[in-house]
Order: sequence, then C-alpha cells, then structure tokens
Amino acid sequence: MDEVHEAHPGASRMKSLARSYIWWPNMDQEVEDKVKSCSECQINQKMAPPAPLHLWEWPDHPWSRLHIDFAGPFMGHMFLVMVDAHSKWLEAHIMSNITATTTIEKLRQVFSTHGLPDSLVSDNATTFTCDLFQEFMRRNGIRHVRSAPFHPASNGLAERAVQTLKEGLKRMTGGTITTKLSRFLIQYRITPQTTTGQAPAVMLMGRRPKARLDLLRPNIRARVERKQEKQKERHDHHARERQLKPNDTVYIRNFTSSQRWLPGIILSQSGPVSFVVKLTDGRVMRRHQDHLRLRYDKDKTMFSDGTAVGGSIQVEIPQETASEEQGHSVVPAEGDGHSLTNTQPAPVPSDSAPLGHALPVSR
Repeated sequence: MDEVHEAHPGASRMKSLARSYIWWPNMDQEVEDKVKSCSECQINQKMAPPAPLHLWEWPDHPWSRLHIDFAGPFMGHMFLVMVDAHSKWLEAHIMSNITATTTIEKLRQVFSTHGLPDSLVSDNATTFTCDLFQEFMRRNGIRHVRSAPFHPASNGLAERAVQTLKEGLKRMTGGTITTKLSRFLIQYRITPQTTTGQAPAVMLMGRRPKARLDLLRPNIRARVERKQEKQKERHDHHARERQLKPNDTVYIRNFTSSQRWLPGIILSQSGPVSFVVKLTDGRVMRRHQDHLRLRYDKDKTMFSDGTAVGGSIQVEIPQETASEEQGHSVVPAEGDGHSLTNTQPAPVPSDSAPLGHALPVSR
C-alpha cells in the first residue's frame, strides 16, 4: 500500500497500479481509506462539486433590495454599481475613491431620488464592513446583507451588472467616460429586460423616459402647436400691437348705420383682446381690439349723462356677456354707486332684435 501511494496519485490511479501486480480482498475499500486518511492528499484536494443553486427571492415592489459592488479600476476609473432586484434598474457612478465616506455620500445622492431600500446586499470589501458604513445602514433602517467571503456568485446580480457595464463601455466610442456612461445607462434603462420582459424604467418609475427613438412616433399636440405658431407668425407680420387700457378715449367700429366710427371711452377689458366701451350717447358696447382705434381730442367730450371723458368710470359687466358674439353685444350698466344710468332696469332685448344693433340703456 505504501509503495503504490508513494507519489500520492489518488484513489483511482492507486487501484489501477495495484491491480496490475496483485489483488487482495477489500482492496478497493482499503485504497480509498488510505487516500482519505492521508493529510497531504486532503490538503491538495480539488474543489468539491458546486452546491445546488439557491435563488434570491424576487421582491414584490421596486427599490426593496439593492445589490451593490465596485467595478474597476476600469478605463482609469472606479465605478459604484447598484442594481434593484425587482426592476433590474442599474445605477453606475464614477468614484474618485472607494472609501466609506465617499461611498456614503454617493448613496445619499441616490437615496434622495429613489428613497431608502429595505435591504442592501454587498460583498465583504473593507468599505462595506467598516464601522462607519455599518452605522450609516443602522441609522437609515437598512438591513445589510453580506455575501459569503470569496464567493462572488452569492452577489451574482451585482457581479453580472459589473460585467454588463464593462462590456457596454468598452464597445462605445466617442466622448468622455462620463458621456459614455450616460448614454449606456439611458439605453439600458429603456430596453426590456430578459428576466422581467419590461424596461427597468417602466418597472421602477411606471413610465418610459423619452429617448431619441421616441421622435419616430407622431406627436399630434406638437404638430398642432407648430401649425398655430406659423399661423400666428403670418398674421402678426402684418398686425400692429396697440396698448389699450381703461379710460382711454377711442373710436369704435359701427356696424348699424352710415357713421362708421363712434366716439367713446374704454370702461374695462373683458378678454385678451376684447374691451367694453361706453359711447358718448350712453350706450355700452363690447368690441374686439381690431374694431377700436385711439382717439386724440383736445376738447373734453361730454357724455349724454354729463360725465366727462377721461373721468374715473367703473362698471360691472354681467357674466353672460362672455357668450355673446364679439363686436355685437350690448351691456347695460348696473346701479352700483358708479352707475352710468338711473336705477331703472334695462329693457330685455327681444329675440327678434338683430345681432350687431346697439340697444340703448333705459334712461
């Protein structure tokens, strides 16, 4: 037995060598026992077969369990990589160093956007095992799970994310490392993930961020707005802006008689480009700015009720005037202490009154 075991060849080779010379009862069992009891053979034994695969439980909501790891040095930089176990959302940040203080500051930035996770899985790097990092986890109520030492597969989600990041950055050309990282992350986050079948952004945020590919889809709202802008540009090219305000003396366009323009004063502005005007004979009309022009009189023009042009005039405009056609409505003045008429109610116009005719206020 000592002769065939001299070179420590292992049980199978010892059996083959012994059988070619001699045989004795229970030889196979005794050879195996000899190898098992040899300390040199056991010390230099190969790795045992891998244990059955143990799967991490899939969290039922986003940002519940994060897997974290460092990548690098790669392309002259160190990267902090984080993966959300639910959505497969990937976070990658360039680090100036991998001390606990710098890592905690970067985690604070990420948590300020997505909130605190329930648990965080890392390896046994010094950064993650130091007292400062453990205190940060404890104060924020995060359960810190550390994988088995020297067994990267225990934190396989983070290890795979590191590999994906390196492969993506190596294949990208042009721009700085920061530009490459940003382009890689947006592409990764909007691409459906093979495990979930959904884009990480959709799983985490409930929406797909707009990317350049979205420009292929028609945007009806943007198309209508562009058309409206062009129409406004063509119209305003020939238009002239006029600043009108209450108490300005104006002429208003008359659509009911041969006199084309009637003098009056602006009482108030009823819309973006609509004004309520009181005529010199006491009538109150609403007109579009296109039907108004400023009036420059040296003499003070008196209204029929004795009010001088340029005086302070206030009037309440009934709500229902907003639904009348611009340029053809008549608004009776109300008795509110600044009445332009007496306190008698104004006659209600009949349904047969044609549009555009100014109805006089009852005097």
